[in-house]
Amino acid sequence: MALEHRDFRTIWWANIAGGAAAWALIVARGWLAYKLSGGSSAQVGLTTFAAMVPLFIVPPFMGVLADRFDRRTLLGWTYGVNMAHNVVLAVLALTGVIQVWHLIGLGFLNGVARSASMTAMASIVPNLVPRERLLNALSLNSATFSASRLIGPALILPLMATIGAGGAFVLCTVFYAVGLYLVLRVRTTARGGVKAGDNPIKAFTDGLSYTYSQPLIRTAILIVAAHCGLTMAYESLLPSLAAREFNSPESGFGALMMGVGGGALAGSLWIGGVHSSIGRGRALLALGILSGVAMLGIGFAPNLPLALAATAVAGAAQAAFMTITQAISQALADDKFRGRVASVVSFHIGGLMALVNLANGSLADVFAASTIFWVSGLIFAGLMVFTFATRVLRTVYVHGLPDAAMARDGAH
Repeated sequence: MALEHRDFRTIWWANIAGGAAAWALIVARGWLAYKLSGGSSAQVGLTTFAAMVPLFIVPPFMGVLADRFDRRTLLGWTYGVNMAHNVVLAVLALTGVIQVWHLIGLGFLNGVARSASMTAMASIVPNLVPRERLLNALSLNSATFSASRLIGPALILPLMATIGAGGAFVLCTVFYAVGLYLVLRVRTTARGGVKAGDNPIKAFTDGLSYTYSQPLIRTAILIVAAHCGLTMAYESLLPSLAAREFNSPESGFGALMMGVGGGALAGSLWIGGVHSSIGRGRALLALGILSGVAMLGIGFAPNLPLALAATAVAGAAQAAFMTITQAISQALADDKFRGRVASVVSFHIGGLMALVNLANGSLADVFAASTIFWVSGLIFAGLMVFTFATRVLRTVYVHGLPDAAMARDGAH
């Protein structure tokens, strides 16, 4: 297993700490924005947009940096910035002076550091394990990301009920401090193909050209962008769904996020056990359709328990789907371009998710959040059925992933 390798194991624990902080922050910040604005989903959407729009701005720069400088050092800086950001949030919240515009401005800073962290993390993981262990490493990393969606919200719910959002921000600070300590313990140094003196703009465009010259990587990026925009950009909808439709504001919002996280953990662990290339290829199609169907389930759920069940299914399908597409983009990429390939993925996903969250927040003040869920799910499920008509994806669905994208653990 990939966890046998010391540096990957250390990064894996750091990723758990950072992920728990990130998802706890999403819940605490979203609920606080909803509360401070008097129940405005548009304000939640704007706050979420501010935290996500850096995913559209930062990756072009960060991808070049991850191929120019030591990836471990860059990752450490992102954890340090996020730790400092949470200190400021905690002080503002605990002193009672925090306002929505604070959440928006600091959310942007958090988004910058978070998007940089995602690019650095995606580019360094393949350097920490042998190629034959890469699929296992990606599955474990996906499981970590999924588990943090369960752990983070679960740990802050008692704090939000007693101390308030300020207590949650304090815990997020501690998580990032632990993550920073662990990142600094990594010994592996890794750089890509960008050299001192290279034009950074040309370096990025070279990475963009390389990414788009690879048919399967290009197709995977486009389909995962649609997947994230239509089935994963729901953070701005959940406070309204919990408060207005299920009459369960704080606990309902946190519980829905935990449902997604619990399902995602199960989905990540399950996909790591599917070893055949044909099985993974067919799973890509089935999981994509299931992601859309699960969104319909959330939209039509008549009560909170059934909505929780639907979010668990959604989380499982989404996490497994994202693991497969990440395996495609990272395993097939040349290492000298890996940072820039990761940045192109974040560039496409982040920009779309930021815009959709902003739009969804505004729409939820006009239409029921449940309606937005089922409409988005229906569109994506239909899109996945349509992808069978494309040659590149039909080949994957019928014949499986290429061997390189499997990065198999000694098994087919």
